[in-house]
Amino acid sequence: MQKIINAPSAFVDEMLEGILAAHPGKLRAAGPRGIVLGDAPVPGKVAIATGGGSGHLPVFLGYVGRGLIDGCAVGGVFSSPSSEVMLEVTRAIHGGAGVLYLYGNYGGDRMNFDLAAELAADEGISVRTILGADDVASAPPEKAARRRGIAGIFFLYKVAGARAAEGASLAEVVEVTERAAAGLRTMGVALSSCTLPEAGVPTFDLPAGEMEIGMGIHGEPGVRRGPLGTADAIADELVAAILADLPYRRGDEVAVLVNGLGATPKEELYLLYRRAAQILAGEGIRVHRTWIGEYATSLEMAGASISLLRLDDDLRRLVDAPADSPFFAQP
Repeated sequence: MQKIINAPSAFVDEMLEGILAAHPGKLRAAGPRGIVLGDAPVPGKVAIATGGGSGHLPVFLGYVGRGLIDGCAVGGVFSSPSSEVMLEVTRAIHGGAGVLYLYGNYGGDRMNFDLAAELAADEGISVRTILGADDVASAPPEKAARRRGIAGIFFLYKVAGARAAEGASLAEVVEVTERAAAGLRTMGVALSSCTLPEAGVPTFDLPAGEMEIGMGIHGEPGVRRGPLGTADAIADELVAAILADLPYRRGDEVAVLVNGLGATPKEELYLLYRRAAQILAGEGIRVHRTWIGEYATSLEMAGASISLLRLDDDLRRLVDAPADSPFFAQP
């Protein structure tokens, strides 16, 4: 293991110390592993909370910012945050208009966040929950409720945060975010493993010259493993799976995210987008806007994912709205 760390057991807490030291005023601590907006709560605004394991920056805490989310509960590397931290974050961001919990569909997160929501309700805080579940490789359409949340949650943060910033009610923020989630699909490919600091060994074995289509961001099994394909062949497989799943229709307009998992150069992401754009044009699907880079990583894993969000007038306005966090800015 070759990592720039001190004691592996201190990795997460020292990382949080560094982030808070780098961005004073923009972010502050809430409890032992909570990060919230520096001036939270915002009175009268719906607050949005997320959380998840470390190792995925900028997901999850990287989207604490204006026009995005208000707070994040931080877990250990690839492990869920506690319900106690989530409750601390909820208290710190609640401005009187309710709180939306928006996080990935993983068992530990669901258990702890559900408990935090119950405890918050006991304190008079209204909480609603939406799960990111965009990974088409993790379950078939008829079992979509079991799907994992991966990079596409970026779009849900963007939509929910922009709608809350407009002064919408909790019910209105929930409605438009659920609409975005219903039209959001992601498919990924892994080219290498990654190493958790406290483990010191790779989380799985993926030999040189091979790839795994559909592997999850923690190393969960994908749909197939085989020889490493060309950029065009990989894009063909990822986009075909996405288009078949919704399905998208000729005349649809989409936002596109090409996400790197941590060790894939941006040049290679643009190769994937080049082919994805050709496929979408051939299908009569218009691309409104693209985001290409690292938006949800998996430590030093090599690989990428492609996400499509089907747009309507509301969603187009919200994905275009300004946003600003230490990790993501959009004028």
